[in-house]
Amino acid sequence: MVGRFESQKDTVQELTESAATHIGNIATIVTGAVRDVARETGDWLTDLIEMREAAQRAQADELRAPRESPDQG
Repeated sequence: MVGRFESQKDTVQELTESAATHIGNIATIVTGAVRDVARETGDWLTDLIEMREAAQRAQADELRAPRESPDQG
């Protein structure tokens, strides 16, 4: 038969191990979420930069293109 002290020690040990496991799992979830948010934010900023550069190229092309005179319509 296990004594009261040993039984309480076993209970505390089980609770501690369980808490550590769950906290570790939660930390893994949070870490993955932070990673995914950082990746999505980076991809979004890349899209914004590419759109800005495309708009700048289009504007530069428009300035270089010969303009039609009103007589040529």
